[in-house]
Amino acid sequence: MKTLVNLISFLAILLVALPGPLYKFGILELGPAFTALRYGVFAGIGAIVLILIQVIFLRKNISWANVAISAIFALVAVGLPLSIMSKAKSVPPIHDISTDLTNPPKFIAIAPLRADAPNPVEYAGEETAKQQKEAYPQLTSQKYSELSSQIFSATEAAIKELGWELVNADKSLGIIEATDTTAWFGFKDDVVVRIVTSGANTIVDIRSKSRVGRSDLGKNAERIQQLFTTINNNL
Repeated sequence: MKTLVNLISFLAILLVALPGPLYKFGILELGPAFTALRYGVFAGIGAIVLILIQVIFLRKNISWANVAISAIFALVAVGLPLSIMSKAKSVPPIHDISTDLTNPPKFIAIAPLRADAPNPVEYAGEETAKQQKEAYPQLTSQKYSELSSQIFSATEAAIKELGWELVNADKSLGIIEATDTTAWFGFKDDVVVRIVTSGANTIVDIRSKSRVGRSDLGKNAERIQQLFTTINNNL
């Protein structure tokens, strides 16, 4: 029983931990990667059941340290995918977020990089805008009293600080483009910042869009908030 529990709990954590890196490095397609995650949950549940049987009926012959390690593996294998599913249910199934929903900033230099991406470079449209308004009403254009050149420099510094890949910085157009690659699956999400002078103020709009996937699990909205916060810290 102990060997069986060890094997199943170890298999469960592998099925949950490995699909991300395997997809990231092109070894596994996205569909099989998500299937592996699902099987990881099943294996984790099976391991938990066996652990409970051990604890209830075979407690005199078990190693508590061994049981604890197996339980941690099993709980992580079940808990991590379930937390992702819970997050997916709490946010709208959209992946294109912009602070300007009427005239979203357009990707320029990044457009060719998205040529083969499942999600097209064009803005997702009115239904996405409606869902964004309901879910993220705080995401709006930001007005600054600083000069546009100061905002431009602060934005470049913020992108560098966040560890994103700077793709384009065109001061004459007031456009900065960057790509953020997620750690686990290596998903690439693109960001464009538009900086324009309006009277005595500078208006900043940010758009963040995933290349893959219907739902971004709220990541693009979080990224925009994070970028604004970092820009403000650099001013």
